[in-house]
Amino acid sequence: MNRTEAQSYQVSESLPGRMIAVLRSPRAVFRSVIARPVWLDVLVVSFAVSLACGVVFMLTDVGRQALVDQLERTSLAFGQEVDDAQYARFEEVSRSGVGYAALRALAAGPVLACGGAALIFILFSGFGGGEATYRQVLAVTAHAGVVLALRQVVATPINYVRESLASPVTMTAFAPMLDEASPVARFLGAIDLFVVWWLVVLAIGVALLYRRSARATAAAFVGAYVGFAIVLAVAMIVSGGTV
Repeated sequence: MNRTEAQSYQVSESLPGRMIAVLRSPRAVFRSVIARPVWLDVLVVSFAVSLACGVVFMLTDVGRQALVDQLERTSLAFGQEVDDAQYARFEEVSRSGVGYAALRALAAGPVLACGGAALIFILFSGFGGGEATYRQVLAVTAHAGVVLALRQVVATPINYVRESLASPVTMTAFAPMLDEASPVARFLGAIDLFVVWWLVVLAIGVALLYRRSARATAAAFVGAYVGFAIVLAVAMIVSGGTV
């Protein structure tokens, strides 16, 4: 190994190197972490970044009001009336905004990585007959989670300016002329572009791990997400949601 190759190897093995590689060259970093499964450091850092973004936002008046507005919009979207008493409960919840941010970061970080790894392991190793270990799968899901942490970094300042908790990176950004209560707008609003990116990156790692087609695996993952978005949009329509 020459000096240039050695330096490249050291960067890819370091935590910052692996996190950057997930965004720029996921196939390369997944080959590395599958051969040498490491996951705790990247999981902790991704969680810390997401937690910091959420907590900082919720420490502001804008963040707390955005939480109230989000709770109100969610209720209305599913056809629930929001009276003064309910609105007061939303305001009470917003006073615990830091706790809400912590739970959200925990769910989108460690819980999703560990739970997703368990599900993939069962489906691909158990039912699919693969030979990967759970630790290898967890290394893949933990590193893919870097994309979701980046989503928080990007969304937080935008949400502060917009005074909203709604994702600023959904497909509705390409169709601002639509009525937000329309079926198409509801569907597009459920498709987060960063989540699609995360699913594609995750599919690359899973495909390498189980020697599957990355394209077919990504199509299956994204297809399941689109199916969920359709079900969610239909549920809001059936419930008589107004926003």
